Amino acid sequence: MINLQNVTIVNEKNTILTDVNFRVDVGEFVFLIGKTGTGKSSLLKLLYGDLPLHSGQGTIVGFDLNKLKDKEIPLLRRKLGVVFQDFKLLPDRTLFDNLSFVLKATGWKGKTKIKERVAEVLELVNVTSSDQKFPFELSGGEQQRVAIARALLNHPELIIADEPTGNLDPETSQEIMHLFRKLHTGGISIVMATHDYNMIVKFPGKIFQCDQGRLNEVVAKK
Repeated sequence: MINLQNVTIVNEKNTILTDVNFRVDVGEFVFLIGKTGTGKSSLLKLLYGDLPLHSGQGTIVGFDLNKLKDKEIPLLRRKLGVVFQDFKLLPDRTLFDNLSFVLKATGWKGKTKIKERVAEVLELVNVTSSDQKFPFELSGGEQQRVAIARALLNHPELIIADEPTGNLDPETSQEIMHLFRKLHTGGISIVMATHDYNMIVKFPGKIFQCDQGRLNEVVAKK
C-alpha cells in the first residue's frame, strides 16, 4: 500500500525528515505521532502528492512517487481519501454540493448516480442531517463525518487522516475514532496523524513517531 525507503522530505527548502523507512501493508491501521512541527503533516503531504519526493524511493497505491507528474496527482487522489483537522468543507455550498462537486471533478457523470453515491456515503458515516444544509449549520462532529464521507466517495483503498479529532471534544473524538475503526474493519487501510495518545491506547494499531528529523516505529505502552 505504502513503501518509502531512505526518503528525505523537504518542505520550502527545509529538510523535515531524513532516512525515512515507512511501510504500510493492505489492511493496516497506522498512527503517526509526534509533537507539532516534527514532520507528521509533511509526511502525509508527500503521500498525497502535495510535496515532491526529494530523495529515496517511494510508492503509494501503485504510484511511483519518484516519477509522479503534476497531471497524475488527481489520479493518485482518486485512490486515496484525505481527511483534515479543519474539515475543509466549502462553506458556501450545501452538503450535497460539497460532495457532488468532488464526484464531478473526478469524472462521475449522471445526476442519479451522483445523488445515489452521496446518499450512500452520508449513510455510511451516519449523517442524518439533510444534505441541503450548509456546513455552518452542523456541529464539529457532523462536519468531520461529512469530511470523512467526502473521503469515501471514490471507494478509496487508503485513507490518510491529519489530526482528524484535533478540533473536537473528547466524546465526539471517540465517536469519530469508532467510525474510522468501522471503516478499517470494512477493509480500508488507514494512516492517521494524531497527538492524542489516549486514542492510540484505546484504538491500537502500528505506531510511528516523528522526532528530531527521524521516523521511528514505537511500541505502545499498555
